[in-house]
Amino acid sequence: MSLQLSLCCPHYSWTTWGALESHRALAIQAMISASPIARRQRMLALTKTSATSDSETHDDVAPYDGGDSLGTAFFWLTAFYFVYCARPHEIIPGLGKLPLAKLTSACALLSLAMSIGRAQRRLSDLPREAYYLLAIITLLFLSAVLSPVWRGGAFFATLDFAKVFILWLLGFLVITDEARFRRIIFIQASPVALISFIALVKGHSVERLDSVVGGIYSNPNDLAFAIVLSMPFCLAFMLDSTRVVAKAAWCFAMFVMVVALLLTASRAGFLDLVISGVVCLWHLAVKGRRTYLIAISAILGVVLLAVAGGKLKERFAAMGDNPTVESRSEESAAESYEERRALITSSLDAIATHPLLGLGAQNFVVYSNMWREVHVSYLQIAVEGGIPVLVLYLLFFQRGFANLRELRARQLGVRTELFTGALHASLVGFVIGAAFAPQAYLYFPYLTVLYTSVLYAVVRQRASDQEQFSEVNKTQAMRKMRLYCGKAPLRST
Repeated sequence: MSLQLSLCCPHYSWTTWGALESHRALAIQAMISASPIARRQRMLALTKTSATSDSETHDDVAPYDGGDSLGTAFFWLTAFYFVYCARPHEIIPGLGKLPLAKLTSACALLSLAMSIGRAQRRLSDLPREAYYLLAIITLLFLSAVLSPVWRGGAFFATLDFAKVFILWLLGFLVITDEARFRRIIFIQASPVALISFIALVKGHSVERLDSVVGGIYSNPNDLAFAIVLSMPFCLAFMLDSTRVVAKAAWCFAMFVMVVALLLTASRAGFLDLVISGVVCLWHLAVKGRRTYLIAISAILGVVLLAVAGGKLKERFAAMGDNPTVESRSEESAAESYEERRALITSSLDAIATHPLLGLGAQNFVVYSNMWREVHVSYLQIAVEGGIPVLVLYLLFFQRGFANLRELRARQLGVRTELFTGALHASLVGFVIGAAFAPQAYLYFPYLTVLYTSVLYAVVRQRASDQEQFSEVNKTQAMRKMRLYCGKAPLRST
């Protein structure tokens, strides 16, 4: 509306200002819940609508390239996630002949190359943890090239592990709002619940569910570890759901996951579940004022442990200095305990001999002459990558806790607080469980740190957008006040 009409016709100008105020109020409400890309578009449209006759636009509200051009990249990211977490090629007969993992990883890599320069976030926006992960992979490649054990095996093991950086980088670039954030976590949590159910159905008579499902779930300890890392997300989705059917489905999923973990008889997995569960209940039950969760968890835990925890009790009994061997399972547990002690001693000797670059990824199983991994992730990464890689490894996961600390210091919505607590529980579960399991190359922990980085970036961008919009709204209000007082309008700064 031109300035001349506003000054000549007060009734017309007041009507126009009223319409603008109504339009602006609706835009504010829509922008708060929208993605960062949509918020920038609406901010631009709003400032154009309320522009004065001088046709000057605000420099701090830059237009964004129309439409979300990262849909394809996000699709291939979710496809790779699904193949890695759900393992369809190992469950559905016939799919094993298709190279699904290689296909989706190649498409994800191509999408990453095409996303650079088009995404809202730039490579310059990458947080420190991304550079820590890149440095870890670089040093592992160097360790493989100079490995004193098996260079070829270490190189290809590192090459396979390096895919996590592609996922990490692509995820940070394309997960730009909380809707995508929750969707990607859903793709991790729900397949683990499905895998647990399949393991119970197919391997209810198999000792410790060993090799019932292949891939990253073939080892009972690995399956238990994946369950622990995904359990807090399942609880968060259950509490976030508004439909009774969805809540019931998540409750059943968590029940199946706990039963599967107990049947694996994984001592490290059980201890990890207890510690992670305490942290999860602290955030979601105590601080979230859902104290009924504590009583329900305690009752179900005691009942399930009594019904399905027989093998687990035997394995714990075998950890004493003078265990009484009363069954084949307990005898196996006692041997496993002694074997792990020997592996820890051997790994410390190897670290002392090769402190800088280590033995190369996955080479300790050859070096030890026992064909077993050391069941401590921190020793595993140190003996195979060297002490510098161990330092970077610790710094990487420390950044996950730093992101969560920054998030908790901000004003968060109920849903964001819910998933922040779940992330903290999952991350604590890994840090504790890593002291009892060889999980240095499992993707899940690295992706958990990605989730903290993405959520922190989304919350920070949302606060920045709201602050910018507040400044735009304040400037427009001052313009109208000066027009009403008969003064010249303020110029944009």
